Formats: sequence, C-alpha cells, structure tokens
Amino acid sequence: MHTPCTLKRSVLAVTVTLALAAGSASAAEIATDPGDYAPLPPGASLGLLYLQHTERNANYANGNRTAGDFRLVTDIGLARFVHFMKVGDYVIDPQIIVPFGQVDLRTPFGPLKPVSASGVGDPMVGGTLWLLNQQPQQRWLGVSAFVSVPAGNYDGNKGPVNIGENRWKGIFQLGYVTALPASFMLDVVGEYAVYGDNTNFLGMKREQDASYGLQTHLRYMFSPTTSLALSWYQDFGGATRLNGVTQNDRMNNGRLQLGFSTFVTPTVQLMAQYGQTVKIDNGAKEANRFNLRIAKVF
Repeated sequence: MHTPCTLKRSVLAVTVTLALAAGSASAAEIATDPGDYAPLPPGASLGLLYLQHTERNANYANGNRTAGDFRLVTDIGLARFVHFMKVGDYVIDPQIIVPFGQVDLRTPFGPLKPVSASGVGDPMVGGTLWLLNQQPQQRWLGVSAFVSVPAGNYDGNKGPVNIGENRWKGIFQLGYVTALPASFMLDVVGEYAVYGDNTNFLGMKREQDASYGLQTHLRYMFSPTTSLALSWYQDFGGATRLNGVTQNDRMNNGRLQLGFSTFVTPTVQLMAQYGQTVKIDNGAKEANRFNLRIAKVF
C-alpha cells in the first residue's frame, strides 16, 4: 500500500505530460499550426478536424531517463469551429474546441497499473483579436484568450490517464506572422497558461504553477495554397504540487515538427505533420507524433 509521500514521488513527471489541449505539443495548451494567426475575411467560418497519434516510450526526471519500461500512447481528435467577424475596426474569431479520444498507459508506472481512458475532453472557448491585419503586406498580429471548462470525462482514480482534467484553465497567446524574402513566411507565437486546482487527483489535491512557451513556424510557400513548414515548440514552467508537496517537475521541453499543407479544393485544406521531442527535462518523451488536420472554409 502506498503512503501519501511515496505516492507523490511515484507520479513524478507523468503528471504534466498528459495535458491533452488542442494540437498539444510537448505541453503547449494550444499548439498552433503554421498560418493560424493569418485571419480569413470577416463573415467566413472554419470547421476543423484534428487527428493526433502520439507514442511516448521513455520518461524523464531532472534530465535523466527513469528506470524501467514506459509506454504511453494517445489517440486524440479535436473538433473546432471558428467564425470570423468584424467589431469596429478589428477582426475577431470566436471559437470552440472539443477534444475527444483515448489515452493508454501500456506499462506500469508508479502507483498505476496499465490503464486506459476514453471519451470527451474539456471544451475550450475563446478567440483571437487582431491588432494588426495587413493582408497586402502579409503581416498580422493577434492576441488570443481561451478558457478550458472542466466538463470532460474524468476518473480521479486514474490520475494523469484521463481525457478531462477536472480543473479550469486560462490560456493566453500573442501571435505574429510576417512574410520573408524568397517565398518564406515566419510565425512566432508566445503562450501563457494558468491553472485551477484538481481536488481529486489519485485522492490528492493537485496544483500547478503557470506555464509559458514559444512556438515558431518557418514556412516555404510553393504557391499561395501549398507550403512546407518546420516548427519548434518550447515549453517552460508548470511545476506541480500534490497535497502541497513540490514535485520538482518544472518543464524545459522542446519538440521539432515537419508539416506539409495544401488546398485540395478551393475550400478544403489538408495538413499532415510529423514530430518528435528533441529536448526534455521532465515528462514523457514523444518518440513519434503524427498529426492530420482537415479544414473546411464556409
């Protein structure tokens, strides 16, 4: 039988690696894709479906791989609806994101035996306000705010192996997109997230410090409708406490991703991406990540 102290030590690092936000990369709460901060004209709408398969085959604590076998596999979908509209002189895009899917811990880890969870995750509502919208010069600057509502499927006995998180979250981003010479585009996105408490995490109260990160996308535009992108996601902070005991699991993790996108019809875009964790201090290391996104413009 685990005492509270040994249980707290056992869940070290895995507690922060299962945040299943939109397009999660490493632990980015909303992992952006290339071009996300270039708005459509007011009146247009977007329906998006994301499919993400991720395999994590190693766990790390303080930069060192932990002993024993570790295998965590997630298959996550995201349904997202976005509508672009004008308020005064500014374009905004109110939207909703609903995650769903399955999480499988396939090897024992700490107090957890192999276990899986499936269902619908915590919906996110929010949107972006564009402070700079220069379509002719291809320059955009937008600020975003989202709230994650704890309405998804959650079982406190499964701890980190859940689709829902049983807590509120606030997510804020600032994104800048600009054209570069020789048919290149650069996207730079900063993120800051704050967390409410989960009062039923393996029978304990889980708290988390704010996290922050940087997401960059360098795109080569073969044409206005087809591009190849190299992306980097870097996450910091987010240390957790269980019943007030610090877990020493602050993030300093980075992931590299390659993606290709094209419009297969004038209103339907397909995007495929592959990524891996390159740098990790604490958490489960992604060995393979496959993303597919389908976007329909209305």
